Amino acid sequence: MPLSPPAERELVHDRTVVCRGWRRADGHWDIEGHLVDTKSYGFPNEYRGFIGPGQPIHDMWLRLTIDRGMTVVGVDAVTDAGPFPICPDITPNFQRLVGLTIGGGWRRAVRERLGGAEGCTHLVELLGPMATTAYQTIFGEQSRERRAAEARGEPPKPDDPARKPALLNSCHAFAESSPVVAKIWPAWYRPPASPGPSGS
Repeated sequence: MPLSPPAERELVHDRTVVCRGWRRADGHWDIEGHLVDTKSYGFPNEYRGFIGPGQPIHDMWLRLTIDRGMTVVGVDAVTDAGPFPICPDITPNFQRLVGLTIGGGWRRAVRERLGGAEGCTHLVELLGPMATTAYQTIFGEQSRERRAAEARGEPPKPDDPARKPALLNSCHAFAESSPVVAKIWPAWYRPPASPGPSGS
């Protein structure tokens, strides 16, 4: 279902974010993000002269190479367009992500290494959807591998019951009290708290 019909309006700004997950031949994964900002009108820029309608204000790329444990083993950051000539100078700082693991504490660790003047606002923002893309890529492939093994008649590998699922309590559907968790991770399911007496 699409959004409700909008009021009469005029496009002013467009931000396009594209994230893709790639399986590499060496067993690692590449998670790539691309961010482009454009305006529907032209405007002067002290450093670039005139930025025309549809011409990128920001055009930035980021690649995280990660292992199966979601740990970053390589980073490539590029700023093709920014409002200032020094914008690309900060991209080497993104090497500080090497060794971090995408999961709990990821955002905090990114802010510690690349917050404020130590990073680029737009490239740091791009790391959010890239982390989600990493989950979608790797967990999707793990599910596909399990289905292929089952089709070959191999017994399923049991999950470690002592290991908390990475997605538990990450959203409404994966809340520990949801019927989804009751079905796929029954050991981690917690029934919803019953409402107290009325008036309490």
